[in-house]
Amino acid sequence: MTEVVRLRTVVDVDAAGSSHRNLSATARHEAVLDDGRRVLLLDDRGWGASGPPGIWAATSVADIEDTARMVVGPDEPSAGHTATDMAADHWAHLAALLHRSGVTVDADRLARLPHDVVLSDRLRARLRAGPANSR
Repeated sequence: MTEVVRLRTVVDVDAAGSSHRNLSATARHEAVLDDGRRVLLLDDRGWGASGPPGIWAATSVADIEDTARMVVGPDEPSAGHTATDMAADHWAHLAALLHRSGVTVDADRLARLPHDVVLSDRLRARLRAGPANSR
């Protein structure tokens, strides 16, 4: 039986919204299976930030990784919902998406999997190497 072994989010530059003062990124969230295949979970996520000229160079790899995990993770609680409710709904939704792709996984197990963030070459090129981006 095929198992999910990790989660993976690929982050790329959203060229349409990016400039020297605007950082705009897209995030594609996938489940990685034990046979190497990947199953798309979310491809409608991303974020933007505005700042002084050179915002890209002032943004660290760690900032990008943290933000990527946040935008593909459970949403913030809305009226009448707790963070626990939102997390449970999020992981159940992802487990259901996987089930529709023929992969059975428990939502709680999915929530505990390692989560890799992969930055595209294009994005890495925008983050000029410096002390904050030496990874």
